[in-house]
Amino acid sequence: MPSINRRHPAALALLILFGLFFAGTAYAAVSPSQADASATSRSSVDDVAEGKKLFTANCATCHGMNGLGIDEKGPSLAGVGAASVDFQVATGRMPLAKPGVQAPRVEQVKFTQEEIDQMGAYVASLGAGPAVPEEEYTDAAKGDAGKGGEIFRVNCAMCHNSAGAGGALTRGKYAPAVAGVEGRHVYEAMLTGPQSMPVFNDANLTPEDKRDVIAYIQAQQDAGNPGGNPLGSLGPVPEGLFIWTIGLGGLVAAAVWLGQKSA
Repeated sequence: MPSINRRHPAALALLILFGLFFAGTAYAAVSPSQADASATSRSSVDDVAEGKKLFTANCATCHGMNGLGIDEKGPSLAGVGAASVDFQVATGRMPLAKPGVQAPRVEQVKFTQEEIDQMGAYVASLGAGPAVPEEEYTDAAKGDAGKGGEIFRVNCAMCHNSAGAGGALTRGKYAPAVAGVEGRHVYEAMLTGPQSMPVFNDANLTPEDKRDVIAYIQAQQDAGNPGGNPLGSLGPVPEGLFIWTIGLGGLVAAAVWLGQKSA
C-alpha cells in the first residue's frame, strides 16, 4: 500500500522554480531604481544613429570604432552612460587636444548641446550607465546650502579645498576649482567620478544630497570675499606668505629708513 506522505517526483523541481520566481520578484521590488541606468530608452533611434556618426568621426581614434577602447589611447565607454559624455564633452575636456596627465576644462566647446546629447545616446546604447540628471536635482535654488556644506567638507574639501578653489594632487594631477561650474556638470562629476575623482552614486549621496552640494557651491560664489583679496582661497599658506613677505619686508624697510634718519 503506497504511503500517503510520498511526494510527486516533480514536487522538488516546482518548489525550486517557485523559490527562484519569488526571489526574483522580491529583488525587483526592493532594488534601487535604475532610472539613471539607461538614457537610450529616452532617446530616439535617430539620435543614436547620429551620435554614432559623430562618435566615429571624433572619438573612435582613441576609444575604438565600437567604443570598447584602445590600449594606451582611450578606455572603453561601455557602461559610462550619457552623463559621462555630457560632462566630458560639454566642459570641453573631450575630445582631448593633446595627451597629458589630466584633461583640462576648455571654454571653447566643439559641439552643440544637441550633438552632445546624440553622442550620449549612442554611448548609452553600448551599455547601461548613468543618465544626464534631471533639472530638478541640479537647481541650486532648490537645495539646502547648509547641509550641502557639511557634505562638501566631509567628502570634497580634502581635494577641492573648503572654498572649492581646487588643489594639487599627486603626479602632476589636480582637483579643479568648482566655482563657476554649471550645476549639471557638478552633479555629473559626482555621479561618474571623472579622472582621479571617486564615484558618489545614489547609494553614497542621494540626488537630494548632490543638489545640496550644488547649492553650497553656489552660495560660496554668491557670498563673495567681504574680507578683501582671497589670495586664491588657498588657506593659511598664502596668507602667511603675504604677511612674511609684505609685513616683514615693510618692517625691515622702516628700520632702514629710521636708521638713515638718525645718522
